[in-house]
Amino acid sequence: MITWNDFEKIEMRVGTIINVDEFPKARKPAYQLTIDFGAYGIKKSSAQITAMHSKASLPGKQVIAVVNFPVKQIANFFSECLVLGVYNENNDVVLLQPSLPVANGCKIG
Repeated sequence: MITWNDFEKIEMRVGTIINVDEFPKARKPAYQLTIDFGAYGIKKSSAQITAMHSKASLPGKQVIAVVNFPVKQIANFFSECLVLGVYNENNDVVLLQPSLPVANGCKIG
């Protein structure tokens, strides 16, 4: 079990995907996402979401991500946030997103 204080340390924010690139050097199929988090800046993320989300469908989509993890190097790419999703019955990732549009940078709680 974690404490409420532990949970409050996790900065989950809403951002809008502004660019998507293929990531051929990733071990598992993934995209390189560029996400606008408003006042929290533009961050990059490697996301293994290729099974359920096409590259063309992602720009403009709002997502939820943890923005205060340390940077993680994946091959030659530096991932600055963790985009959140749900693993379905096939272990494919379905992105978490707000049900209505909100401002980039809004906090999840």
